[in-house]
Amino acid sequence: MKEIGLGLLGFGTVGAGVVRGLQDNGALIGSRLGVKPVLRRIADLDIASDRGVTVDASILTTDAQAVIDDPAVDVVIELVGGTGVAKDFVLRALAQGKPVVTANKALLADHGAEIFAMAREKQTDIYFGASVGGGIPIVRALREGLSANRIESIHGILNGTCNYILTEMERNGVAFDDCLADAQAKGYAEAEPSLDIDGFDTAHKAVILASLAYGGTVPMEAVFVEGIRGLSALDIGYARDLGYRVKLLAVIRSEAGAVEIRVHPSLVPMDSMLGSVSGVFNAVLVNGDMTGDTLYYGRGAGADPTASTVLGDVLDVVRNLESGAAHRIPAIPESGDAIQLRPMPEITTRYYLRLCLKDEPGVLSMITHILGRHQISLASALQKEAPEDNHVPVVFMTHAAKEAEVNAALEEIAALECVAREPVRLRIEG
Repeated sequence: MKEIGLGLLGFGTVGAGVVRGLQDNGALIGSRLGVKPVLRRIADLDIASDRGVTVDASILTTDAQAVIDDPAVDVVIELVGGTGVAKDFVLRALAQGKPVVTANKALLADHGAEIFAMAREKQTDIYFGASVGGGIPIVRALREGLSANRIESIHGILNGTCNYILTEMERNGVAFDDCLADAQAKGYAEAEPSLDIDGFDTAHKAVILASLAYGGTVPMEAVFVEGIRGLSALDIGYARDLGYRVKLLAVIRSEAGAVEIRVHPSLVPMDSMLGSVSGVFNAVLVNGDMTGDTLYYGRGAGADPTASTVLGDVLDVVRNLESGAAHRIPAIPESGDAIQLRPMPEITTRYYLRLCLKDEPGVLSMITHILGRHQISLASALQKEAPEDNHVPVVFMTHAAKEAEVNAALEEIAALECVAREPVRLRIEG
């Protein structure tokens, strides 16, 4: 059977999963392809540590460029991570016409335009299914299965760390810091968790999904990002009482020719598809004009789920090589038009507002008057607890309102003497 040489850059958790997948399922993969993928070289700065898989020591090296340049390597798998040397490695491989498979979301979000242009110039492939959703085939779905649709919206729970923390806060009424510590102890959160809990990991993935959905590259700075750091268990409890769960969502929506891309905690109905996603699982809800809603659910991280998607991409790349159809599917749909982005102040959605108000006559009417002047209509107003220090928390649920008007109203409200604490604002989706 003919062999195709693979070069692996990065022998960490996912890299070891790729090696294990090839060892366990290599015969199956070969029978499906009619070609046998063979791991020719592995590069990593650490080639001594035990990864739980056995490989021939002769294929290990610390020189990634030697792996890329090796004539026996036909396909390069980049699992180094980061946006520094990984970018150099990917561009070096593409410049030689070698297809690349990567799981590097940050690299594509920050430098996708340059990388995709190189793949287009050299008429070779770059596949990146594992960059969003781990084992969930959402990239493949947007790139191929839904390509006849106009994508109306995408709502994604794209970070298992945040979803686990929010699930535990709701189930147990535990404070954010305690849930984060628990997630770190169980290996669900990094020792330095900022990328996850501040929303930037989700934002990287949102950029990739938006680019696939609308055919163009999106600058990271165009994405509104708000994480879950410091989110109060009080608000999660109030949301539950109102029939909602709080999720960190990527929201991508097209309307009137403009696309909004935002990442923030959102209230979603408990009985909705996204409301039922708990723990470390991810889910992406896509609405197409022909399909309506389709849901993609599963493990969004971990060695084996992510390695499964990486190897699925390898199979596609090998098929393209064997059929002489490299670059058969462009990395990003080439629509020819730049994506028109809607600024965050112009978006419209519903809101959950919690204010701590002085318990005296006339205060509520003062608040509703300010909201009314900013065209913010209330769906409900609930006083949740008995007075404390002559102040009470009051929760307002609004009808659809413009972000800019809500910002202005909350700034005005926060300055009132009758308001004891900074107002809390969460957006509502669904």
